[in-house]
Amino acid sequence: MKKDFMFTSESVTEGHPDKLCDQISDAIVDHFLQQDPYSRIRAECAVFTNIVFIAARFESGATVDFPNIARQIISHIGYTGNTFNAKTCSILTGLKESRREREYFIDERNLSEDEIDRIPVRDQATIFGFACNQTASYMPLPLWLAHKLARRLTSVRFQHILPYLEPDGKTQVGVEYKNGRPYRIHSITIIASQDKTTVNGGPDLKRLHNDMLEHVIEPAFHDEEIMPDSRTKIFINPDGPVITGGPSVHSGLTGRKNDVDTYGGYARHSGSALSGKDPLRIDRIGAYAARYAAKNVVAAGLADECEVQLSYSIGFSKPVSIQIETFGTGRISDEEIDARIEKYFDFRLAGIIKQFNLRYLPSIIKGGFYRKLAAYGHVGRMDIGLPWELTDKAEILKQGAM
Repeated sequence: MKKDFMFTSESVTEGHPDKLCDQISDAIVDHFLQQDPYSRIRAECAVFTNIVFIAARFESGATVDFPNIARQIISHIGYTGNTFNAKTCSILTGLKESRREREYFIDERNLSEDEIDRIPVRDQATIFGFACNQTASYMPLPLWLAHKLARRLTSVRFQHILPYLEPDGKTQVGVEYKNGRPYRIHSITIIASQDKTTVNGGPDLKRLHNDMLEHVIEPAFHDEEIMPDSRTKIFINPDGPVITGGPSVHSGLTGRKNDVDTYGGYARHSGSALSGKDPLRIDRIGAYAARYAAKNVVAAGLADECEVQLSYSIGFSKPVSIQIETFGTGRISDEEIDARIEKYFDFRLAGIIKQFNLRYLPSIIKGGFYRKLAAYGHVGRMDIGLPWELTDKAEILKQGAM
């Protein structure tokens, strides 16, 4: 395994068309579960030019206004211009409602262990969770920094510090590694879209470059141990001005930013979309459970990096295979870590839902829950109290069989 290398990860703002679709899809999931926690829902969204298309299959007692939810999200993100906005865009829906299945009218909070063990998954999936000790969030540094830049790019727009910015934006950070550890910042790229009305009287590329340095890059790196240096390459809109951006320029689709949602390409993910799915979809919640286990392994000091792989087959309540990989960084064997994880973590479908309270979080958390995951990552978040980001099992993992 190479010890000296350079790795880049990207993030996008919540106004990126793919993330717009993810947020609409997850807002729909929130609305269903807020009214009926036993809802089954799969919602996907596509957007381009001035058209939003929503496709959804559901079994629920809830009443949901799909177009209204989409318009609320579009408005909140800040699309108010002439080319694409919440009031004038066309919203098309393809909806299929199915008969509700009685076997899923269950509250996992009240089930016995035997009852939890009898609830099978309905999907086949191989999914991954990852953690490393490169950052306080146990996430790879390139993605952590890319997310920070994307958040800051959105923040300066909302705060009207740089009022000429539009919602669509992308960031990328390249980090050089030496002996397997982050060493220096190789490169930073920011793609910032501008309001069409400010192009003639707005900032030229030099002014934009200076604004990005002062108001986005410097604040984002303010509390980081590794800072840009004199050799760091900084690219701001390297192909020239990006006018308006968003759906009027490029299309969006739910689930197309899996690297942004997970580990920035530094570690594996299943390839399945995370957004737009209710908690009974194991390819979504299994990814959270795998991250939970991997993070606790690293927090326990058992390894510097840990990947947890879970393989599920239809008809089984638990994974048919659990694999652990610590990439040579483990302080005990991978086999021993595997044994401890299987002993102390519950990867059964109903067990995950019960532990993380996944049916009820949309009602408990103001403004919904799943929609908050749809931008800036489903894992590694330090701005939301995510149950799979706890390290409450680190101590027991450290003690092992004691």
